[in-house]
Amino acid sequence: MHAGLTPDELDLMRKNFADNPFYQIAQNALTQTSVDDLTLSRDIVVRTDRSVSHLLDDWTVTNQKQSGRCWLFAGLNLLRVGAMKAMNLKSFEFSQNYVAFWDKLERANYFLEAIIDTADRDIDDRTVAHLLRDVANDGGQWNMFVALVRKHGLVPKSVMPETQSSSATGRMNDILRRLLRQGARDLRALLARGEGVDAARDRKREILDVVHRVLCMHLGTPPKQFFWQWTDKDRKFHRDGELTPLEFAERYVTLPLDDYVCLVDDPRESSPRHRTFTVDRLGNVVGAPPVIYLNVEIELMKHLAMQTIIGGEPVWFGCDVGKMFRRDLGIWDAQLYELEALYDTRFDLTKAERLLYSESAMTHAMLFTGVDVQDDRPRRWRVENSWGEKDGDKGFYTMNDSWFDEYVFEVAIRKELLPPKLQDALTEEPIVLPAWDPMGALAG
Repeated sequence: MHAGLTPDELDLMRKNFADNPFYQIAQNALTQTSVDDLTLSRDIVVRTDRSVSHLLDDWTVTNQKQSGRCWLFAGLNLLRVGAMKAMNLKSFEFSQNYVAFWDKLERANYFLEAIIDTADRDIDDRTVAHLLRDVANDGGQWNMFVALVRKHGLVPKSVMPETQSSSATGRMNDILRRLLRQGARDLRALLARGEGVDAARDRKREILDVVHRVLCMHLGTPPKQFFWQWTDKDRKFHRDGELTPLEFAERYVTLPLDDYVCLVDDPRESSPRHRTFTVDRLGNVVGAPPVIYLNVEIELMKHLAMQTIIGGEPVWFGCDVGKMFRRDLGIWDAQLYELEALYDTRFDLTKAERLLYSESAMTHAMLFTGVDVQDDRPRRWRVENSWGEKDGDKGFYTMNDSWFDEYVFEVAIRKELLPPKLQDALTEEPIVLPAWDPMGALAG
């Protein structure tokens, strides 16, 4: 057998295609119609009811626009539920721009510290190459969100509103990448000359001063304190007066952020169940607790998420958002598109294999705000996205339970809900996955 494609083989491929009438009809259809429109399962669409037995949301959705801040939006959407209750407001948003500002600055420092720490490695070392490729992105993880709130607090959206660059981060991120990669060059050169870590950190502070300047220009200057007053939904006036962002968070974050753990479904054979994991070089705030996952079975993840919603609290989660998804309808289902029937082939990678072969990874974070339960099992899930009100049910989407099995990877759950053995597992030293592992993809 030849390694290359021979003329005979090409002729056989052409003949096999030409001799099948169905393939010809499919060609006629696909050259004029999108594959998603052609293969969308009418049966699944008709059977997908948006109603759920346990519904929490009575608010409008947010909009991250042309940015990758889903994890921040999902985290703040979770926290605003308690804030609205505490302030008796029908509608309220924390400033996503404020938290994103501090994430960008903290992550620049985290990146430069990683460059200092790896300066003795070759430039084409895989970890160094990953650091240089994965710089100044918008993504993040639950633990990174908590670290920002704990260090920098929160402010209302009206105090630090969105800007052009917060809503469309691409160009600003390009500028930050240029600055940080240039800074990485300087730090590696300085350390190669033997000038020491103290000299490197002096240079790092100069770089961060420029990063801070760029962020202030693009996003605005975050307030050290602000004046807060409001009229609630009963038309009663309230005044808190001058508050710092940390004081505001202390007053209006009603959830115990430190009491949550991230459960993941990582079915790869190399990832033992009931063990904790972390990803090398994954974080934003230097000195904050690391990003930790506890690997559990998908059925336990679903059960605890369901119980949390029944108990009255939404659930932050991470998933591979674009698979088997119809955006305008706002529907996820594992069999939403009949691709195998169209292409006369099989798509049979398992969830573990999709991770191994780079076919799947966490790409988006959202909030579960409802669940439809029958016989103590979930049938479908209601999802608060952060893509505005245009699609789905005014920005709320429906996830059939089959999709949860295949494409949901992570949920943030209160530790107290875990069985005792799994609570004990949280105290074990985590397994360290490499920096490029797909379990870190949400921060990309």
